[in-house]
Amino acid sequence: MDELTLDEAIALNRANWDERAPAHARSAGYGVSRFVADPAHLSEVVRFDRALLGDISGLRGLHLQCHIGTDTLSLHRLGARMTGLDFSAPALAAARQLAADSGADIDYVQAEAYAALDCFGPDQFDLLYTGVGALCWLPDIRRWAQLVAKLLRPGGRLFLREGHPALWAIDDTRADHLLAATYPYFETERPLVWDEEGSYVDTDVPFVHNRTASWNHGIGELLTAVLDAGLIITGFTEHRSVPWEALPGAMTKDATTGEWSLAEAQDRLPLTYTLQAGKP
Repeated sequence: MDELTLDEAIALNRANWDERAPAHARSAGYGVSRFVADPAHLSEVVRFDRALLGDISGLRGLHLQCHIGTDTLSLHRLGARMTGLDFSAPALAAARQLAADSGADIDYVQAEAYAALDCFGPDQFDLLYTGVGALCWLPDIRRWAQLVAKLLRPGGRLFLREGHPALWAIDDTRADHLLAATYPYFETERPLVWDEEGSYVDTDVPFVHNRTASWNHGIGELLTAVLDAGLIITGFTEHRSVPWEALPGAMTKDATTGEWSLAEAQDRLPLTYTLQAGKP
């Protein structure tokens, strides 16, 4: 752990994402060209979510931490009236370009996730969506849950699919692929600081900003925060798969879903979860 201030941690993370967003938009992993070529194309993440999402036609939706907008566009194509929010200007530039090239009417707003209430005001959204790999960049899960509850209209719903905190605690660099819990499972006051080259999608772009700061949030902490915010939990599912090769060399990819699972004994570890909750 590192003695970073919160502002320093956010600045590290923004520089990292600002640099990677253009490379992500050009990568085969995000497949931006497929969205433009095929008006029915959905991201692999949203295709996985679809069975639990159900009908979202006509809902006013907010995608927090939307990155380059492929999932936001996918939700738009399922009938929701979407807005995306992210703190990275280059990510939103790519998202806006994708929406324009696809003929999609999507609003994008640049702001920190915690500033969303200042941007939109309370009781504005029927659906609040957050995708895999978002919550780890936020230091306080209780503050996030309170924000979600205020943004939702009465009767609105939260849909969150995220990397499982048990997975985030595992050392992904072990040559023997032993599932060893090395990092914090629970939320900590100070972040873990990483220095990692490259990205989670294939790219040959050399990056300069390689340090990031992240926090884990245990399942009990998450559920308690959501309940204390006044939301009613309507569903919680743990999954044996994750959208990227989270444990390199120890996973196998499903050609149909594009998801990665443990190559051996998949029941050992939950890799992602889906949480759904409603505002009374």
